[in-house]
Amino acid sequence: MNPRQRLGLLALAFTLSAAGPVRAQIAEPLKVIRIGVATGGVGSNPIRHGGTTTALAYTDGVFEEAFRKDGVEVKWTFFKGAGPAVNEALVNGQLDFAWQGDLPSIVHRANGVKTRIVAGSGVRTGLYLSVQPDSDIRRIEDLRGKKVALFKGTNLHLAAVAALAAHGLKERDLRLINLDLASGRAALINKDVDAVFDYVGAFDLRDKGLAKIVWSAAADNYKYTRQTALLVSDAFAERHPEAVQRVVTSLVKVAHRYSNESNRAELFERWGKAEYPDKVWREDFIGQPLRVRLSPLLDTFLVSRYKEAAKDAHALKLTRSVPEIDSWFDRRYLTVALKELKLEGYWPAYGADGQLSQ
Repeated sequence: MNPRQRLGLLALAFTLSAAGPVRAQIAEPLKVIRIGVATGGVGSNPIRHGGTTTALAYTDGVFEEAFRKDGVEVKWTFFKGAGPAVNEALVNGQLDFAWQGDLPSIVHRANGVKTRIVAGSGVRTGLYLSVQPDSDIRRIEDLRGKKVALFKGTNLHLAAVAALAAHGLKERDLRLINLDLASGRAALINKDVDAVFDYVGAFDLRDKGLAKIVWSAAADNYKYTRQTALLVSDAFAERHPEAVQRVVTSLVKVAHRYSNESNRAELFERWGKAEYPDKVWREDFIGQPLRVRLSPLLDTFLVSRYKEAAKDAHALKLTRSVPEIDSWFDRRYLTVALKELKLEGYWPAYGADGQLSQ
């Protein structure tokens, strides 16, 4: 029996001991795992994105290593169209796993695309408001009547709208212009917009004297940070549950390695080889333990953020309905991984209010 056949048979017999059996459909032996990433790549052999454990899994080749003995290919696709482009690929059955932000994944769930969220990967991610260096905009309230760039349809969208609302502004109080991150920065430099909601690229512009940062989500309230996760299609999970477990366990191993504060320098050095220098990542993580930002947990905080995002997306008419959220989070694989690796209790769990759970 060859390795691929063994993997296929393992999928049929796979049982998650902590959560009961997972039924598997009879399937062809696994030959390839297709992973979509909701960000573009750098160069012909993409080395970004930074900031998440999924990025580290890519650069370290941990999924490839986990399946090498079975001859299974791991194919990564980086989407410059971000979350919406990933959704299109999911709809067309072109992906098995996807790294994606809350809003686009909520959109596909509301439209009936069957997926399961299996691990956090990029929680409490930063959001920043950048303005021109000589701007008189000093706070979010000053955006009234201004032209503001925002990458709509991504997880920046809802976080920015929530922050605006908390500061007394609605979308109609300013002019939100839909631009991807690179285009938004270019528009700010060219003075085509007054401000841009951005990620760590804001630091890069600031350091070049091309912008100043007047607001950050982490300094205001973690409710305005951005959330991303690793999800798997229902069809793949039903056919290859053992493969899903192997992916999640590999991701947890990566999260554990880089959550160790003694590896902080190595972590930022690795991300510094992507599109932004390591000093940018160091600043983005100031005041945040690695165990918080690199946590794979599907805790109450993360679920609550997705619930709020689902309501906000519907209120903004981005979805026709508010999808059910709780059952979307499939913790069985994570539970097995944490138990197997003896990491239960290693990462702090947070409540809906953003405070540590008791």
